[in-house]
Amino acid sequence: MRDVKKEQESAATYHLDEIDERIVQALKEDGRMSFAEIARRLDVSPGMIRQRYFDLVENRVVQVVAVTNPTLVGYDSVALIGVRVDGSRLREIAREIAAFKEVIYLVLCAGSFDILVEVVCRDNAHLLRFLSENLRALEGVHATETFVYLEIVKETYL
Repeated sequence: MRDVKKEQESAATYHLDEIDERIVQALKEDGRMSFAEIARRLDVSPGMIRQRYFDLVENRVVQVVAVTNPTLVGYDSVALIGVRVDGSRLREIAREIAAFKEVIYLVLCAGSFDILVEVVCRDNAHLLRFLSENLRALEGVHATETFVYLEIVKETYL
């Protein structure tokens, strides 16, 4: 499991110039676009694109991953769950929740909830089991509110 907190703490600020931004934009359009095609579009050498790309990856500015569509691979129930927890155990409880296989995104936040958790489940019965047997069974979880996704209208990555 990625330790995002450690990544954030160790990451220095990386300045993207116009070429870097255009490389990132091209990869957002098509993550499999060749260095040669990106170079052609930007009117620079493929070697320059290759070097810049590897710098972006090495500095954790860009991460190349396969993104699946949960509903097309059998996960028909996707939800966002607001969680209120014992504040003295916030990070500990967050790590416990993050360890569940259904959890795909977790953030600590300010507001009505202490933690927001995004989960994918096979169906509503699976979601109910996750809520009752896993999440609400954790010591220090005081309350949850579940928002089941009906339709994803926009999904993008920065």
